[in-house]
Amino acid sequence: MSEETLARRARWKLILTILTFAALAILIYSIRSEIASVIKNLTKVNLWALLLILPLEFLNYDAYARLYRKLFKTLGKKVSYKSMFRLTLELNFVNHILPSGGVSGISYFGVRMRAEGVSGTKATLAQVMKFFLLFVSFQPILVLALLFLSIRGHANNFVILIASSIITLLIVGTFIGIYIIESRERINSTLTNLTKAINAVLGFFRRNKETIDIKGAQHTFNELHDNYMVLKGNWRDLKMPFFYMVVANLTEIATVYAVYIAFGHLVNFGAVVLAYAIANFAGLISVLPAGIGIYEALMTGVLAATGIPAELSIPVTIMYRVLNMFIQLVPGYYFYQKAVRAGLSTYK
Repeated sequence: MSEETLARRARWKLILTILTFAALAILIYSIRSEIASVIKNLTKVNLWALLLILPLEFLNYDAYARLYRKLFKTLGKKVSYKSMFRLTLELNFVNHILPSGGVSGISYFGVRMRAEGVSGTKATLAQVMKFFLLFVSFQPILVLALLFLSIRGHANNFVILIASSIITLLIVGTFIGIYIIESRERINSTLTNLTKAINAVLGFFRRNKETIDIKGAQHTFNELHDNYMVLKGNWRDLKMPFFYMVVANLTEIATVYAVYIAFGHLVNFGAVVLAYAIANFAGLISVLPAGIGIYEALMTGVLAATGIPAELSIPVTIMYRVLNMFIQLVPGYYFYQKAVRAGLSTYK
């Protein structure tokens, strides 16, 4: 390897580290008041109940690690549980620091999986299937949440509208995604037009009008379709990934509920599910790291609409967010920095 290549890699690693520190500093500064609020409220909660967050988060990471292993096994690639568990932590860090609706995480995942001998196309499909299973597995949980709200008399017209809208969007989005990826022509046409649109936007900032190579991208689209057909031909192998995603969803919701228990309140499970769903979907389009501001406001608003007073939901939401981010960011940052120092596509 030439000295010029080594120097270029060293500069790239330095720039990536500086950008990461900057994004992390912005995130911490953005939630400084929330951190102070959590410290203030720690004396008012049951710390033993709060510690339930730790095993719940572990089960969440475990579910995602097993999900990836099973998907890659179906695609003909064997990966280790340890590497997938570690990469799950890294992804949580990247998605929190770089708000892009999961796009940053997909790109990062593709680069990191090269160290496991997995092509970028298969890595991308694994992420697409993760989101697909996330949406599909969340639908019955939302229906169950609406049932819980109805039993307690908290399912007013506004709440029913919100729940039914989310369920409809999930179902429609799922079928549209399947319709596109089912056909080589449709996936090529859709993603090629999307790539041209991205090139057009980037063209305003760069002289090169084709930032993303269209022909190279189309080759990737064809591979994506081919790998999808492999999964479709082995659809029975998706039963366990579906189960793992149900576990991932439930453990995340249970983490929120554990904070309510720590505050000494057994609130309606359906209200927590609905608020969690709304806040997370809206957080995907936030321009701020971790959806700061939008997430808390929406979760509190939905909880208030289901009968949970703001004086309870606000401190619970803030404590959940800060503790959840702390648990995810600290180990995620550690493994992310190790990967950067070692070279993202070579670190195992």
